[in-house]
Amino acid sequence: MVDLSIVIVSWNTRDVLRECLKSVAAGLGKIQAEVFVVDNASRDGSPEMVAAEFPQFHLIANQENVGFAAANNQALKIAKGKYQLLLNPDTVVLGDVLTNSLEYMEQHPEVGMLGCRVLNGDRSVQLTCGGYPTLWNLFLLSSGLFRCKRPDIFSRYQMLNWDRNSERDVDTITGCYMFCRASAVAEVGLLDESFFCYGEETDWCKRFSDAGWILRFAPVGEIVHYGSLSSRQCNHRRDIMLTDGLIRLHLKHGGRVAAVAAWSILAGFQATRWAFWSVAAAFSRKEAAQKRRDHFLGVMRDFGGLWPVSRRFA
Repeated sequence: MVDLSIVIVSWNTRDVLRECLKSVAAGLGKIQAEVFVVDNASRDGSPEMVAAEFPQFHLIANQENVGFAAANNQALKIAKGKYQLLLNPDTVVLGDVLTNSLEYMEQHPEVGMLGCRVLNGDRSVQLTCGGYPTLWNLFLLSSGLFRCKRPDIFSRYQMLNWDRNSERDVDTITGCYMFCRASAVAEVGLLDESFFCYGEETDWCKRFSDAGWILRFAPVGEIVHYGSLSSRQCNHRRDIMLTDGLIRLHLKHGGRVAAVAAWSILAGFQATRWAFWSVAAAFSRKEAAQKRRDHFLGVMRDFGGLWPVSRRFA
C-alpha cells in the first residue's frame, strides 16, 4: 500500500532538482511513498543526475518536451498512492510538511486538494492560492488595481489581506505544491494536455471544484519555492505561453466571447508595458530598459497568434 505518490516534472533544472530531491527524501519520514521524476528532454544532465544520485526514485526520461500537463500525466497514470502530490523541481520541502499534509487529508475527507505555506528564497511568504482568474480579476491584474488592499473587491483575487497563517477554502491551489486525493483525481480526470504550460493547474482546480471537491489552504507546513526557473529560459515566450493558458482557460469554461474578452484585456496589458518600456529606453541608455523594450516587442509580435477564433484554439 502506497500512501503518497510524488510527481516532479523537470526541464533543465539539475542543480535545484538535486536539492529538491534531497529534501523530499529527508521529509518523507515513515510515509510509504513513491517518487516520480519526469524529465522533459533536459540538456543539462538532469536525468543522468537523478539516475546516479537517486536510484530509489522512478525516472521517466522523455526524448522531447511534451509539456507540463502531459509529463505529469505520464506519472499519474501509473501512480499507486492514496494521495498524489505535484511538486515543482525548484522547491525545497521543509520539516514535516509531507507528513502533516497527509494527516490533514486523512482527517478531512471532503478536501480534494490541499496547499501549504510557500516561502521565497529569503523566507518571506509567497502569496500562493487565491481566486479564479475571471475577466474581472484579469482586469484588476492588468490595471494594477489588484495591489490595492482596500476595498476588498480589489485585493480578493490574490487575497492580499490574508497572511497565510490560517485555513481557508480557495478557488485555486498554486501548482508548486498540489496535494491531491487520488480518488478525487480518478473522478475529475488527469490534467488537460491541450495546455502545454500554464493554465492547466487552474483548469484542474476548477474541475475539482465543479465536481464538488473542496480546495483548501492549510498551514500544515512550509516549502521554499524559488520560482519559474524553467520558464525563465523561454524569454518572451514565457509571457506568450502564460497568456495562451489564460485565454485557453476562458475559451474552455466560458466560450469564445469570454476568450475574446480575455484576449482584449491581456492585449491591452502587454501593449501598455511595451509602450512604457519603449519610452523608458528612448530616454535611458541603460541596457536593462532596452532589454525590457525588446522583450515586450517580442510579446506584441507574437500576440496576434493568440487570437481565440484562430484554428489553434479549435
